[in-house]
Amino acid sequence: MSNDTRSVLTGLKPLSRLDHPREMIRQFTPNWFAATMGTGILALALPQVPDIGPSLKPVGEALWFFNIALFALFGGLYTARWVMFGHEARRIFGHNTVSMFIGTIPMGLATIINGCLAFGIARFGDGIVGVAHVLWWIDVAMSLACGVLIPYLMFTRHEHSLDGMTAVWLLPVVAAEVAGASGGLLAPHLADSHAQLVTLATSYVLWAYSVPVAFGILAILILRMALHKLPHESMAASSWLALGPIGTGALGMLVLGADAPAILAQHGLADVGTVAQGIGVIAGLCLWGFGLWWLALATLITIRYWRAGVPFNLGWWGYTFPLGVYTVATFRLGATLNLGFFGVVGTVLTVALAAMWLLVGAKTLAGAWRGNLFVSPCIATPN
Repeated sequence: MSNDTRSVLTGLKPLSRLDHPREMIRQFTPNWFAATMGTGILALALPQVPDIGPSLKPVGEALWFFNIALFALFGGLYTARWVMFGHEARRIFGHNTVSMFIGTIPMGLATIINGCLAFGIARFGDGIVGVAHVLWWIDVAMSLACGVLIPYLMFTRHEHSLDGMTAVWLLPVVAAEVAGASGGLLAPHLADSHAQLVTLATSYVLWAYSVPVAFGILAILILRMALHKLPHESMAASSWLALGPIGTGALGMLVLGADAPAILAQHGLADVGTVAQGIGVIAGLCLWGFGLWWLALATLITIRYWRAGVPFNLGWWGYTFPLGVYTVATFRLGATLNLGFFGVVGTVLTVALAAMWLLVGAKTLAGAWRGNLFVSPCIATPN
């Protein structure tokens, strides 16, 4: 048999690049959960496209179900790694980069929680709100832990330098504001007024727990790129990660501000609710403008990378969620201000998001089939 023929036949065999199928478990990392973030945000964006949103809702719902299956699969594989290879799995906490991706787990879960509200209520009834509420508190706990424990490891255990910094530093920090925006969507659906108030207040705290830290990282990131230029091509997609906290920050202010008048009025704080609504609109609009600058910059950086040729890796999912959450914030601004401009921009961004999801999804499927995407750098780098 010729080498070419053998190569073709090997390529048709699943996990052919791995020494043994169990290596899929041994080499599984949280990076895979970035795929649930990208899939989930596309599912949530599709029904919000002006005019054709209702016809796209079944597609979004199908993606939501698919995302649940993905999250369950990845959760099972990562749990299996800790059970079967715990001595190696714990090395993640000492790895400068892979440890940051622990934050993708609660962020992926948040998209599923939001899908319970966008699709689940119509499909299963109001009972699913209770499920979403429980999952949200789990998400809050994970986000709070990620937001402080990973930076603590950065300060005490990891070895970092300014020239080696990338926007991946944002991942554990941003999880809390994603949970905060999710809480803003959840609060109005809760039947108990006290639960609404607790969820609203907690969501504001989560926003404040995350956004100022994320913006501090962004300031350092701009300095790093000015002094040391763009990061290695393997981190090409990281330029888009900065759009995540900006878009999520805008969305959080908008949804929490919209919740505030009705919820706070029930507790004798009607005036505070009105102020919160106004702050939400202005803050959301200002953050959207900042995001527009970063969107343009990330586009130029991406064109530069792609012209030079960029090899695929799981980091490409970084092109999806940040763009998606900025898209959803754009739609929310359009609905809040009743300006069609934001609907048009959001539609264009949704098309770009869907195209990128298809591209990255196809490459991920091919890499997963071959097995070459199952790589755990923390095994190769002993702690």
